[in-house]
Amino acid sequence: MVQIAVIWDQGADRSIPLPTYATVGAAGADIRANFAPDFREEGMTIAPGFRAVIQTGLRFEIPEGFEVQIRPRSGLALKHGITIPNSPGTIDSDYRGPVGVILHNASNQPFHVAHGDRVAQMVVAPVVQAQFAIVDGLSDTGRGEGGFGSTGHG
Repeated sequence: MVQIAVIWDQGADRSIPLPTYATVGAAGADIRANFAPDFREEGMTIAPGFRAVIQTGLRFEIPEGFEVQIRPRSGLALKHGITIPNSPGTIDSDYRGPVGVILHNASNQPFHVAHGDRVAQMVVAPVVQAQFAIVDGLSDTGRGEGGFGSTGHG
């Protein structure tokens, strides 16, 4: 098991739970909104078509060789049209700043985020870095240069 060191960001509400796995088989841990004291009572409303950074009140120390991926919650996407535009968002192992979640409201209704709401899920994943080399040619495959939609419908 990988351990992620966590510290509270300045002004964070320490009564908000740390990321937690909802079930024993869950791949993603739920991460919550943790607003600054001035915004806790009112939260934040995201207008249709707009996006906002939702603060989590957390900072991570991720072990080298791993990343944290921030992914949408399927219930928010289905029921409210709330997604993460850069999904999955990546938190690199050498980043030590505040963790925020970019939410996009793809619906036609305003969406309210309250202090403590589950806004995303985070997945810890191994990272493999590659070496890049210029070569004289690439090997042939059955697909070849077939791009978007070349293997069937859509």
